[in-house]
Amino acid sequence: MVLQQSIGTLLKFAVIPIAKVLVMCGLGLLLASSYINILPAPARKQLSKLVFSLFLPCLIFTQLGKSVTIEKILEWWFIPVNVIVASLLGCCLGYAIALLVKPPPQFFNFTVVMIGIGNIGNIPLVIIGAVCRDKGNPFGDPDSCNSNGVAYISFGQWVGAVIVYTYVFQMLAPPSATRSHIMDSEIPGESVALTVQGIDNSSESMLLHPDYTEEDSLSVPLLVPRSSTAIHMAMARLGNSFSQTRFEDIFQPPVVASLLSLVFGATPILRNLIFTEHSIFFFLYDSLNILGGAMVPCIMLALGGNLVGGPGSSELGLRTTMAITFARLLLVPPIGLAVVMSADKLGFLPANDKMFRFVLLLQHTMPTSILAGAVANLQGHAEKEASAILFWEHILAVFSMAGWLILYVNVLF
Repeated sequence: MVLQQSIGTLLKFAVIPIAKVLVMCGLGLLLASSYINILPAPARKQLSKLVFSLFLPCLIFTQLGKSVTIEKILEWWFIPVNVIVASLLGCCLGYAIALLVKPPPQFFNFTVVMIGIGNIGNIPLVIIGAVCRDKGNPFGDPDSCNSNGVAYISFGQWVGAVIVYTYVFQMLAPPSATRSHIMDSEIPGESVALTVQGIDNSSESMLLHPDYTEEDSLSVPLLVPRSSTAIHMAMARLGNSFSQTRFEDIFQPPVVASLLSLVFGATPILRNLIFTEHSIFFFLYDSLNILGGAMVPCIMLALGGNLVGGPGSSELGLRTTMAITFARLLLVPPIGLAVVMSADKLGFLPANDKMFRFVLLLQHTMPTSILAGAVANLQGHAEKEASAILFWEHILAVFSMAGWLILYVNVLF
């Protein structure tokens, strides 16, 4: 009965948030076009830096700091764990897909990230707001529905920020910036690389001789299908990523804002000074909250502007683009459903809290994180490819998310 009454409403909830995303990206594309040219490439890069350094940290601090307490940290512990599990399983799937479809070598890491890292922030917030605004929503009172949903989503955002600006930041580094570090560590057995010659797309795999130098060609890791070599290469890449990560790479502005919000939110004295209305420093919270509200539209405009050459300007190729989109929208959500249902049966989740479970499921269902596109813009690598993937995913998510949301209501109720 609940499902029959909710199908039309959920279809609206699934379509409208994605439609809003497409409208904002469309405006960014218009502003970046040659007819208006308000958002040329340098302006889009500066806008992404502004989002990264100011707007996103403000959004995280105000939303998470106001919602978190020590008791809630202990009760909601599975939310950040779910984000980590979702990223880990998603990247494992992305790794397998990348080995299968064999994208251009400079986009191997990009393929893994675009499949593995979902949007756990702005789009879920928009969806929760749309769902709870309707008095006939299946989660009850609109006010408590919205406040609980926003708090749950915000509590997971700090982990997502850490993942994006550490792991994703390293994975999306331009090949020219990482090629001198890729083969630094010796791997038992054989070392394999791909030599990219010239500027065309032709490539040739070869075994590296000990005397092989970087001046001869651009070296990019080639992951061969043999399990032992693939495991060694994966471990070496992971270890090399951590070894090359500097202190300032980890403590990026969004990560610092996440940590500060946890400290201020969980400390009663600091919490009352900033997050309590009519307190002496509440004006500071209000100011940061206004700045945080600019994060979503600004990043949407920048990403839309990157499509000025059209989604067809991507160098990924049709097969890789289809594989990323299919895996992210249709293969990742069933894995997430299994994770959440297993956690529920094991007693890891608060009893009888449907919104809590709904938010966990949303964390596995979203298109690729928009922040991954922002990082690509910051790194100056695969910007058009990221925008093309986000473009197609958000169009097709209108249909996929409608189906998943209806399924989730059927499962939860």
